[in-house]
Amino acid sequence: MEDKPEDSQEQFVLDQQISHLLRRAHQRASAIFLSVLGEHQITPTQFFAMARLHEKGQLSQNKLGRYAAMDPATIQGVIRRLHERGMIERIPDSTDRRRMVLSLSPLGYKTVEELLAGAKRVDSEILGPLSEEERAQFLSLVKKVV
Repeated sequence: MEDKPEDSQEQFVLDQQISHLLRRAHQRASAIFLSVLGEHQITPTQFFAMARLHEKGQLSQNKLGRYAAMDPATIQGVIRRLHERGMIERIPDSTDRRRMVLSLSPLGYKTVEELLAGAKRVDSEILGPLSEEERAQFLSLVKKVV
């Protein structure tokens, strides 16, 4: 086995790399989401798109993608799957017939309403190791980064 060269530069320590830590945090958050809300067969990205429609009402696909922080290809697939499941409706825009406006269907609205309490529980479990003060600070810092 070869000796590692000692470098005067700072050593690369994987467990101190923010990209690695964020990936691990994302894995943990996804696992918690699925453990709490998995029985509803809704992925996190699908839930976030539906939650934005719940918050904002009718939106174009483009706006929904921007509000849900998803690229065009991702939001297109999410919308297609939700539409196939009867969760969202696509309605021609009254001002521009080339554009479709999206809204929650009655089933989609009912589903989001049922999932909101669970979504709050997911957040609570993710932030569980932090004190109230640390939670506020963490959320503030993450918002700055994104």
